[in-house]
Amino acid sequence: MRKLTLGHSDLSVSEYCLGTMTYGSQTDEADAHRQLDMAWDAGINFLDAAEMYPVNPVRMETAGDTETIVGRWIASRKPQDLIVATKITGAGSNAIKDGAPITAARMRQTVEDSLRRMQVECIDIYQLHWPNRGSYHFRKSWGFDPSRQNRAEVVAHMTEILTCAQELIDAGKLRYLALSNESAWGLGLWLQLAHSMGLPRVLSLQNEYSLLCRYFDLDLAEACWNENIPLLAYSPLAAGLLTGKYAGNVTPEDSRRARNPELGGRITGRVFEAVSGYLGIAQDHGLDPVHMAIQWTRARPVPTLPIIGATTSEQLDHLLQGVGVELTDDVKSVIDQLNRAMPMVF
Repeated sequence: MRKLTLGHSDLSVSEYCLGTMTYGSQTDEADAHRQLDMAWDAGINFLDAAEMYPVNPVRMETAGDTETIVGRWIASRKPQDLIVATKITGAGSNAIKDGAPITAARMRQTVEDSLRRMQVECIDIYQLHWPNRGSYHFRKSWGFDPSRQNRAEVVAHMTEILTCAQELIDAGKLRYLALSNESAWGLGLWLQLAHSMGLPRVLSLQNEYSLLCRYFDLDLAEACWNENIPLLAYSPLAAGLLTGKYAGNVTPEDSRRARNPELGGRITGRVFEAVSGYLGIAQDHGLDPVHMAIQWTRARPVPTLPIIGATTSEQLDHLLQGVGVELTDDVKSVIDQLNRAMPMVF
């Protein structure tokens, strides 16, 4: 597993990040620890969690369970040079009492809770799961209305959080602040305020990105390239659609779709035609569709690390077999042609 330096940091991370969002729901603790062992043995030293995990479903009663499971693994294995990322939940989530927004006070408490659950002294990368002002991510683009935003309030909030992050970094509880489900304007404002006030510069951006979800490719790609902000790509398999297991509009037992029939809005009238096209490209070029989809994210112009996640250790083993697969220029060209023919399928 290749290692790279993440953005402007001194963090040496594996080219794959292991996602843990099903640990404690679809994935029991024994298999979660088996997956963590497999990933570590394969050279993955980068884990991503969140305050609100596990998902499918997200519930207040189970929020934090994923971090606890990860923490017990860390305590038992004591892995050296492990890089841990987690997130504070954004406004409106049913995982947080009254859907509380992100504030400095809640951030201080949430950091303490995450440190305790994960049994670490410092969180390497602390991400804001989504902005308080709202987001066009999670299939909300169709009704996204920025006219409801108040710039002065946004600036005041960002200043509060950057100041809090500096305090937590000075206290040795965080190393870097980062963003998730952000826009190009939001990212730019975070960077501008940090620069003007001498406060922590955000390290990375975690947004959805896959062969089927290309919002990142325009303004955000330009911003991230010029500002040295790597993308941590979540759902690189489009919630399992790109594996082919839902092809023909089927729903395998115990799959994510069995718990979330619309896959968070990804099941649309055009999605299976696009999936069929990508499966066909993989077959025509002798590639496993899972490996092709994951490695496509690694081959993008802007530095991108896929967050791979698996419900079972068998699925993770399949994912890991694709490490080192290279996509030819011909494969990339055919993929580009299909995207032009069928863009924005959800």
